[in-house]
Amino acid sequence: MHDGSADIIDNDDTSGITVYWRPGCGYCRSLFADLDRLGVVYDTVDIWSVPAGAEFVRSVARGNETVPTVRVGERALINPRADDVVRAAQLDPA
Repeated sequence: MHDGSADIIDNDDTSGITVYWRPGCGYCRSLFADLDRLGVVYDTVDIWSVPAGAEFVRSVARGNETVPTVRVGERALINPRADDVVRAAQLDPA
């Protein structure tokens, strides 16, 4: 469950699910709620607090800071639905 606590980024990590978000984003809140309801475990990165997070989002979103952006292993999903995240995680080798 997202509680706004410590947001991390590890550019060398290519496993797991990371949701890049920003405060006040309704789409982000909705995705967090859906992922939580499905029991999906994920890390979060607040792109307003973590410059490297904003840089990553811009690198995969055509220079924009579109959130939520989700990294699943080496895949990036721009404004996905929770089922898109689950499907990508199932396809990503652990």
